[in-house]
Amino acid sequence: MNQASRMDTLQKFMFEKSVVRGELVEISDTWRQVQARRDYPKAVKTLLGEMLSAAALLSANLKFNGSIVMQIHGDGPVRLLVVECDSELRLRATAKLAEDAIVDDDATLPQLVNLHGKGRFVITLDPKDKLPGQQAYQGIVPLDGDSVATVIEHYMLRSEQLDTKLWLAADDKVSRGLLLQKLPVEGGNEFSGKDDLETWNRAVMLASTVKNEELLDTDISTLMHRLFWEETIRVFEPKHPSFHCSCTREKVGNMLKMLGRSEVDAALNDLGQLSIDCDFCGQHYEFDKVDCVQLFVEESDAAAVLPPSQAKH
Repeated sequence: MNQASRMDTLQKFMFEKSVVRGELVEISDTWRQVQARRDYPKAVKTLLGEMLSAAALLSANLKFNGSIVMQIHGDGPVRLLVVECDSELRLRATAKLAEDAIVDDDATLPQLVNLHGKGRFVITLDPKDKLPGQQAYQGIVPLDGDSVATVIEHYMLRSEQLDTKLWLAADDKVSRGLLLQKLPVEGGNEFSGKDDLETWNRAVMLASTVKNEELLDTDISTLMHRLFWEETIRVFEPKHPSFHCSCTREKVGNMLKMLGRSEVDAALNDLGQLSIDCDFCGQHYEFDKVDCVQLFVEESDAAAVLPPSQAKH
């Protein structure tokens, strides 16, 4: 087995002469690195792993330099699931549970995050090089569905007007996913012809035969052949997802500055120094009193060099 074959892989493909495109993703090394940071219950691993593949599948179709951040905010034993994927398919993920949360191995998405109907699904598109005044785009919808795949399908249809079908599976070893999407047709027509509708329906029907166990146990090359061997498919150069955390000491310092000097000073008086661990990678950061004073001195100095009309008062 060569090095490339051991890498996490995302394979894009297109049904010839149609508006239907697809992707298959297999994430194992990155998924192991995510799990190495936290010991999650089995049901939480399943959800977070499915979101990991979903984020990679959606990010691979974005035409901008930036990150997609996918979040599920919950009102059950799981309070937050977060996955981030940038334009280079670099991924990180984390989950936060309620204190003393008890999670059954077979707990469903609604049981974990939508116990009282207040769960919500958030997708943020965050450009890397923002123009002046440009903000990240954020879409927020209620949790409409009993699986990660269904929630995202509903979001894509409502917010992006794109027919999307997802099949996701994850265990403690691998996260895999299959995406089919019906592309918009120029001219405003829903389909370019009867053949496109037939191709879409046939592709969804074939993909729907895949079982969860099959998705977990079958590599993407074999699975593509098994599902679509009768179709004429154009396959593109594969991409390789990887684990990457973008946390830095500077970003943690900026977070402290956003809290405000009075709150930071109060915490320092109680604790002596501030210890902060990154939720995604576990990197440890420490800020003592001198460090924190320097943060706010730098902010004051920056304001002082601005013209009086722009300086903060």
